[in-house]
Amino acid sequence: MDCLFCKIINKEIPAEIVFEDEQVIAFNDINPQAPHHVLVIPKKHIATTNEITDQDTALVGRMHQAAAEIAAERGFATEGYRAVMNCNSHGGQTVYHIHLHLLGGKALGWPPYTDTLKQPV
Repeated sequence: MDCLFCKIINKEIPAEIVFEDEQVIAFNDINPQAPHHVLVIPKKHIATTNEITDQDTALVGRMHQAAAEIAAERGFATEGYRAVMNCNSHGGQTVYHIHLHLLGGKALGWPPYTDTLKQPV
């Protein structure tokens, strides 16, 4: 398998890991879109949100729990943060291994994009 995130999980590619347990691993995004931008990924390879099964429900929940723990540890949980998963190309997914973007450390606008050119707010 030639999955970038699987290679990070297997420590074949370096990443700035900020959290790890038996089910998930989290690391700083290399192209941050907020002062804190962490990717939380399951150690099980699941390509897109469309492939999540009933057996993966607890795993996806653990991803969200880990994000909340990281936000609390970094001190921005109380002010708020965004936790989002993109699915397929029109959803903005570029790596086909599900991952939760944890964004915080500043006020985030909504909607996240103001036009079809995807210019960040």
